[in-house]
Amino acid sequence: MKSSLGPANKAGSLLGIKPTDRILVVRIGSATLQYYRGNELVATYPVSTSRRPPSNVKDSLGTPRGLHEVAERIGAGQPAGVVFKARVPTGRHFSELADADDGNRITSRILWLRGLEPGVNSGGNVDTYGRYIYIHGTNREDRIGEPHSAGCVLMRNADVIELYDQVRVGDWVWIGD
Repeated sequence: MKSSLGPANKAGSLLGIKPTDRILVVRIGSATLQYYRGNELVATYPVSTSRRPPSNVKDSLGTPRGLHEVAERIGAGQPAGVVFKARVPTGRHFSELADADDGNRITSRILWLRGLEPGVNSGGNVDTYGRYIYIHGTNREDRIGEPHSAGCVLMRNADVIELYDQVRVGDWVWIGD
C-alpha cells in the first residue's frame, strides 16, 4: 500500500497540498487503476492507456504522468455505452453507430483530469486539462489491458460508472509507470 500511494503523497507534499481521502493510482505498465479510500485499497480495475509512450507534452498523444485531480465529472445518469461528443451525450449507444468498432469512442462517464504539478502536467504545453485527458468508458472493451488510447485512461463501461459514483471533484489521480 505505501509503495502505491508513496509517489502521490510525495508529490503532494512537495506542492504543499494535503492528500485527498480518495486517490486513484493509474499504473501504465500493468494497465491497472487502483482506487484507494483513506489509504485502504477499495478496488482494482483493468485499463488501457496510450498507444504511444507516456508523455505530458501537448499533441504527443501520450498518457501524462504525475499528480492530477478530478477536475470535472461528466455523464451522471446517462445509460452505459452512450457516446459523448465534446463532453455532451449524443443520446446514442456506440453499437448504434455505423462504425461502432472503429476507433475509440468516449462512452458512459468522463472524469476530466487537471494536472497539479506546474511545468510538469499543468500550464504551457504540458497542461493535462488543456489536452482533454479523461478517464472514460470505451466502445473497445475488448482492448482493455493493452495500449489503445490517444492519451486518456480507458475503462470498461460498467467499471467507469462504478468508479464515477465513488469519486468527487478534487480527488487525486496519480499516473505513473
